[in-house]
Amino acid sequence: MNAGIIGVGHYAPEKVLTNKDLEKMVDTSDEWIRTRTGIEERRIASDDMDTSDMAYEAAVSALEDADMTADDIDMILVATVTPDKPFPSVATMLQERLGARKVAAMDLSAACAGFMYGVITAKQYIETDAYKNVLVVGVEKLSKITDWEDRNTCVLFGDGAGAAVIGPVSEDKGILSFELGADGSGGPHLYQDDTIFMNGREVFKFAVRQMPESSVNVVKKIGLSEQDVDYLIPHQANIRIMEAARQRLGIPEEKMATSVKRYGNTSSASIPIALSEDVKAGKIKDNDLVVLVGFGGGLTWGAVALRWGK
Repeated sequence: MNAGIIGVGHYAPEKVLTNKDLEKMVDTSDEWIRTRTGIEERRIASDDMDTSDMAYEAAVSALEDADMTADDIDMILVATVTPDKPFPSVATMLQERLGARKVAAMDLSAACAGFMYGVITAKQYIETDAYKNVLVVGVEKLSKITDWEDRNTCVLFGDGAGAAVIGPVSEDKGILSFELGADGSGGPHLYQDDTIFMNGREVFKFAVRQMPESSVNVVKKIGLSEQDVDYLIPHQANIRIMEAARQRLGIPEEKMATSVKRYGNTSSASIPIALSEDVKAGKIKDNDLVVLVGFGGGLTWGAVALRWGK
């Protein structure tokens, strides 16, 4: 059986932190942030809202969209680098709060590529008939590990959650191909001690090469060309990186998700948030060929080509 996305949902905290707000906090400007990143604002979770709380809200939304309850889920995978605490996992906290059966639940850590790792992991369980429906959540509270005095990084990140229910779909639909990869030698370019450190120049060079390459690779694996892609959902990190992937695929601007301007970089949550928003807005239609592609600390990357629909 083919595995595909049969329900999506997302959640963003109420507090909005604009570029104008950041001008009062660090030496930066709205124009500088917008022209270099495409970000206009981001969401920040309150002190009493943690990662698992946002994961719950997105999960409930995805289950509703799939017309399912927690009892229908056979496994829970949560992609995050900002868990409430080192253990127990966010996935087990989510299982308990959803009232799900005592199914398998675990967290995955692949930074901004985490949701892609989660989706592709779910695909394996479903297509081997081990499980039927897997809930995959990408969620981050990056505000708690951001150095708000570092103008090079604090302008980039936001909080939020996105979720998808992965389950069996008809033979011609679902995830048709994928690519996962990692290059540990790039680890020193993007990491967390107490707060996030990023060598922006090196990460940019890696991303503008890897995102288009992975996008093309997953399309070629199914015997199609870039011209066959109907919609692109790249990791929402930086508009210039996203544009490099879009132009390499030859996709018009209206066929690429661009939620980065409203949410900033939400790491593993960025792709599922963008996917959920654009599905609900009717931008992705039945039978569309959709490419999801992400990259992150590790360095890691992942991409899928999927035929939308059940």
